[in-house]
Parts: sequence; structure tokens; C-alpha cells
Amino acid sequence: MTRVLLAEDDPTISEPLARALRREGYDVVVTPDGAAALRGAEDNPDLLILDLGLPVLDGLEVCRRLRAAGNPVPVLILTARADEVDTVVGLDAGADDYVTKPFRLAELLARARALLRRQPITEDDQAFVRIDSEGRRAFIDDEELQLTAKEFDLLRVLVREAGKVVSREQLMQEIWETSWYGSTKTLDMHVSVLRRKLGDDATNPRFIATVRGVGFRFEQPEGT
Repeated sequence: MTRVLLAEDDPTISEPLARALRREGYDVVVTPDGAAALRGAEDNPDLLILDLGLPVLDGLEVCRRLRAAGNPVPVLILTARADEVDTVVGLDAGADDYVTKPFRLAELLARARALLRRQPITEDDQAFVRIDSEGRRAFIDDEELQLTAKEFDLLRVLVREAGKVVSREQLMQEIWETSWYGSTKTLDMHVSVLRRKLGDDATNPRFIATVRGVGFRFEQPEGT
């Protein structure tokens, strides 16, 4: 049975969420603080749903320690912080995806399923990204990606311009319909999330490469 570790100190959130996860067929363990979450992660759960605002150790510190120890458990962050910089910090700490509170249960369950299905892309894999513009759906091979509206728009533009460098200015103007004033934290956050959902590695990317000082380039595997 798929095992989910839920680290959330608010019982008004953890109890109904744990019930919903169990209805999905998961074996759920609930822990109320960060230190207990670290101990629980040593039992190799299939997914860690991690609140950022935990007592004893906050969620970011839990995530950092897990990754520093080489623990590869997929991490889905729950956060009440809408600030995009906080989200970027969470992703840089090694989280795989995030949901902001208050969240829709159906969305959280869909993101959990996507992380549980996702397999690491190896050097020999020839994964292919496909966009269904009319249906606003994106797939990696035959697996549908769970994307927000902005994440889909960003991926659609990058795939459309595959092999070309797309500037930060163009992405900000085309997706956010705004002039670029120097800060691109919003864009950086969405690129970071996309990379994780694609199974990409920012240090050795398969799909989204950073062109320093300019923008980003999307590359499909050769022969696809």
C-alpha cells in the first residue's frame, strides 16, 4: 500500500485531509511537528505532505535536512504564505510541488497522485513533452502533468519556441501581460516548478535550460 506521511500541526486541516487520502487507498501517518516528520521520513514513505509552519522544526528546515541526507522522498509543501519569494525558497530547499492554503481538496489529491506516479528521468530515457493547446493539457509521454494555468502557459510558449532562446522580457509580456521592470521572481518560481514536474534537473536539464542573462530554452530529445 502506498504510504503517505502528512506533517501538519493544525487538526482542522490534518484530520479531514488524512481521511480523504485514506479514501484514495493510501496508508496515512500524521505527525504534528518537524522533528517527528524527519523521524517518519526515515521509514521511506512514498510521499511527504509537509506544512511549512510546523513547530520544533519548520517545513523548510525539514526539507533541507532530508535532501542533505540524500532522502529522495517526493515532498508536497502546504503553505499559507502567498509570497512568491517564500515559495521559491521552498522549492530551492528541495520540495517537488506546493499548494497554498486554503486549497481545494481535489487539486491537492491530483498533485499528490502526480508526484506518486512520477518516475525519475534517467540518462537513457527519451521522454517527450506534448501540448494540447485547445484542451489546455500537457503530457510527458502519456502521463498528464498537473499544471496551474500560468505553468501551462509558460510550458506552451517554451515548447512552441523549442530550440530557441525565449527572453525573460518576452515571457513576462506574453504570459503575465506586463512590462518587465527587472524582478523576475514570479517567472523563476514557475520555471522551478515546471522543472520539478518534468523530472528535470536544474544543474543538468533535459528540457528547460537557463541561458544566463537572457532567458530560457526548451529542448526535446533528439529524434522526437
